[in-house]
Amino acid sequence: MDPYVAPSTKPLYRGTQIVWYILGVLEVLLAFRFVLKLLGANPSAGFSSLIYSASYPFTLPFSTVFGTSNVAGSTFEWTTLLAMVVYWLVAFGIIKILTMSRAVTTPEAAVKLDSQ
Repeated sequence: MDPYVAPSTKPLYRGTQIVWYILGVLEVLLAFRFVLKLLGANPSAGFSSLIYSASYPFTLPFSTVFGTSNVAGSTFEWTTLLAMVVYWLVAFGIIKILTMSRAVTTPEAAVKLDSQ
C-alpha cells in the first residue's frame, strides 16, 4: 500500500464525483429550460412541460431576483442563469470542503503552503 495515499482518499474521490454528477444533471436541466424559454417553446408540449416542471423547484428561490425579458414570444430568463451560477458555486464549495478533509503528507503540505 502506498504510504502517501490515505484510506479516506477513495471515499472523498467518490464524494466529489457524486457532487459533480448531480451538478451536471442540474445544469443540463436548467440549460434546457433556458433554451426552451429563449426559443419560445410551447409550454404545453410534453417535453417542454417536463423540463419546466422538473426545473421549477430549482429556479423558484431566484424567481424574484430579476425580471424576465420578453421579445416576440421568446423569454430571456435571467433567474435561470443566476440559478446555474449559484448551484455551480455551491457545488464548487462542497468540493473544496471535501478535498480540504483529505489527509496530506508533510512534504505535500509544505509544497502547497509555499504555492499559496
